[in-house]
Amino acid sequence: MKIALAQLNYHIGNFDYNTNKIIEVLNQQKKLGTHLVVFAELSVCGYPPRDFLEYPSFVEMCDKAVQKIALASTGIACIIGSPAKNPLPKGKNLFNAAYFIANGKIRATVKKALLPTYDVFDEYRYFEPAQQFDCVDFMGYKIALTVCEDLWNMGDNPLYTTCPMDELIKQQPHLMINIAASPFNYTQQKTRKAILQQNCQKYNLPLFYVNQVGAQTELIFDGGSTVLDKNGKTLAQLNYFEEQIQVFDFENMGLAFADVTETPTTATEQIYHALVLGIRDYFQKSGFTKATLGLSGGIDSALVCALAAEALGADNVLAVLMPSKHSSNHSIKDAEDLVKNLGCKSITLPIASIAQTFEDILKPAFNNLPQNIAEENLQARSRGVLLMALSNKLGYVLLNTSNKSETAVGYGTLYGDMCGAIAVIGDCYKTQVYQLCDFINRDKEIIPQNTITKPPSAELRPNQKDSDSLPDYDLLDKVLFHYIEESKSAQEIMALGYPEATVSRILNLVNNAEFKRYQTPPILRVSPKAFGMGRRMPIVCKYLV
Repeated sequence: MKIALAQLNYHIGNFDYNTNKIIEVLNQQKKLGTHLVVFAELSVCGYPPRDFLEYPSFVEMCDKAVQKIALASTGIACIIGSPAKNPLPKGKNLFNAAYFIANGKIRATVKKALLPTYDVFDEYRYFEPAQQFDCVDFMGYKIALTVCEDLWNMGDNPLYTTCPMDELIKQQPHLMINIAASPFNYTQQKTRKAILQQNCQKYNLPLFYVNQVGAQTELIFDGGSTVLDKNGKTLAQLNYFEEQIQVFDFENMGLAFADVTETPTTATEQIYHALVLGIRDYFQKSGFTKATLGLSGGIDSALVCALAAEALGADNVLAVLMPSKHSSNHSIKDAEDLVKNLGCKSITLPIASIAQTFEDILKPAFNNLPQNIAEENLQARSRGVLLMALSNKLGYVLLNTSNKSETAVGYGTLYGDMCGAIAVIGDCYKTQVYQLCDFINRDKEIIPQNTITKPPSAELRPNQKDSDSLPDYDLLDKVLFHYIEESKSAQEIMALGYPEATVSRILNLVNNAEFKRYQTPPILRVSPKAFGMGRRMPIVCKYLV
């Protein structure tokens, strides 16, 4: 039995695109003599479709696509993912299903039992969990077919009360196949591999695992589809962050595979490739081609500019230099040097006169109050107005350049530097920003070294430094990680040796900035706990710190 793993990039709601891509692969694999092609979870409609699933017309289009794929399956079999209607009057209207199709007909519909409802997942909002478990018979083999999370109830996971494989193993299957839409974060590859290995070892079965690749707004899918033997040894693995199709001979698994030497990559390298893919797919799937951003000469905007140039091509990136009366000469030069190194487009629009005009107009209303953050924010908002005007007039999509450290503590100006269609590095702490810049410069200097080594500053007042308002980023990021990623309380963080005053100050900044985060662009998710859909906090409440 020849099995092809089809690791593809889907587009949510683009039924013609997804269906034609699946059928094209089927036609190619027929010519190669492949017996079974395995596609990813919800491959027909794209994952996650979210509240589109509440539209009957959307579900009908899913059904029509499944039927179209079935008609194209003459002479071959495939596994595809799509919503399936629940015929029972009680429960949710839909199942998250894997369709087993062979020779023009749907032979089996396998429903997902374990519905993740945590972090970025909200599947129980839409789907009914499966209660019945049956293997699929094909070419004399019994296949234990599961959908993504159904393999994740290992070690008595307290989230779930059932374990699909515990039921399927009673039917003595010959192999496991799992179709998935498993989002990337920089810890997920290691965690995912361990879960797959544990399943093979527990059930003494080989496993064919297919994950989708590509980005759907903030969620990035890294692929890494895998074949493992019954001992959990990796026999083959498809590339990360790339579409790929590979065929395997099930009968000769022990002989047909060369030893796989996995090249370990750092978290920084993984994040880099994820962000490039995230930018590229956001633009391509939205029908955009050109990006703009404010380039200050600082490290955050330099990183975003370099990532955008890699994702979209330098010719499609417009860097806008907007010096104010407080901008240093070295910052302007650093920005110009980056533009030269990347080969992207640039334009310079000074804002000193604009910000001064705002101050002059507001002077009577300010009633001679001393200057403070209000005047500083006028500069940021002047830049935001110019960037949005260029976006509207020239068709460039604005990229947000705020990092996770700033977003966490509210160190940003609403309707100013927090503008943008997508927040590229909003899930990267400042310390990770430095690591990413070093990675980009691994072979030659692209981001000017002075941009990396100079003290970070918003340059909104004379001689301003970030350290005037915030703890040093090494300390800040560690406390933020404990609070955000690890959900530790103030007392738990202080017990790790951090000063009480520092912890209290940082956590209060995070909590009080929640209203700002509700108004930020979607953030490309690269960590286990990103702001946005994966961290839902109330705005108006009493925070206990």
